[in-house]
Formats: sequence, C-alpha cells, structure tokens
Amino acid sequence: MCLEIGNKVAVIDDVIKGFVVSVSKERILIRDDEGMEFWFDSIDLVKIDIEQNEIYRQYNEEEKNLRKELERDEKRKKKGFVKVKKEIILEVDLHVEKLVKSTKQMDNYDILSLQIETAKRKIEYCIYKKISKVIFIHGVGEGVLKEELQYLLNRYSVKYYDASYKKYGAGATEVYIYQNN
Repeated sequence: MCLEIGNKVAVIDDVIKGFVVSVSKERILIRDDEGMEFWFDSIDLVKIDIEQNEIYRQYNEEEKNLRKELERDEKRKKKGFVKVKKEIILEVDLHVEKLVKSTKQMDNYDILSLQIETAKRKIEYCIYKKISKVIFIHGVGEGVLKEELQYLLNRYSVKYYDASYKKYGAGATEVYIYQNN
C-alpha cells in the first residue's frame, strides 16, 4: 500500500489511529490524536478514508431515505388497491330427501310445495343477508320443479340461468340477486 504523509491510518491489530508523519522504506511513523508517535511496518497499517462513525451515520441516512421511499411506494400501492369483495354463493339442494327425513305421508303436490317454499325462504334470506348468488339444485327429472322455480324467480328482482354444467350437470339453476347497496 502506498501511504503518504498526511494520510489518516489505523493499525490493523490495535486500536491506534493517527496521521502519517514520516515514510521510510518499509517503516511508517504515525502520530495519534494525543500526539504520541509510533513506528509501524506498512503492512500493519490501513488507510482510513472515512471514520467508522461517519460510515454508520451515512448508512443510517441511507436507510432512513430507503424506508421513506418504501413507505411512499406502499401508500401508492394502497391507493391503487381495490378491495375485492369475496362473493358468497349459497347452494341449496331442493331434492326432497335433503329437506325432510321421510316422505311417507306426502304426495307429489306436497313435495313440490315444500321445495318451492324452501326456495322462496332461501331467496328472501339472500335478499336480507345481501348474498348475491344462490344455486338451486333441482335435478333433471320431468322438469316440473325447474319450471315452478322459474315461475317463482320471475316474481323477484333476479336474473337466473342454468348453473355450471361441469359442476352440476343439467339439474341446477344459478340465480343472481340484484342488491340495493
């Protein structure tokens, strides 16, 4: 290392710091802050451009600036972020065996009335709880329940269509309920 008179140096294996006062072949004379002079080999010294506390101060300033910049970025992201409302979908199986334990004393009219009454209660529940989608599983059969369900749905402010064929086959109706938020 090429040290010159006036360079600030530190001793590698000691706590001595000072300025180069004299330079001879391999020996260098340094004077510490208290005025004491010491001779060292050049390989035992390291040149100091910036004091450790200065490095620490600069590091803290850079860290503060980086944190401020990150906070600004977070605020920008938050402003641009739109909360996606997780949609609740109510699934109602209208098969009679899912609604009652036994159908021994029921005829077809009673079964259909129970299914339609259940669908009506569920629609009104969804309107009250502001649930925007409900899927009625009615099965394929002869289509009587599906037809009666559509007749019921026409009385409400809803849009209905066949539910996902992949998930429900041809036996389900998906209902979108318009909500006044």
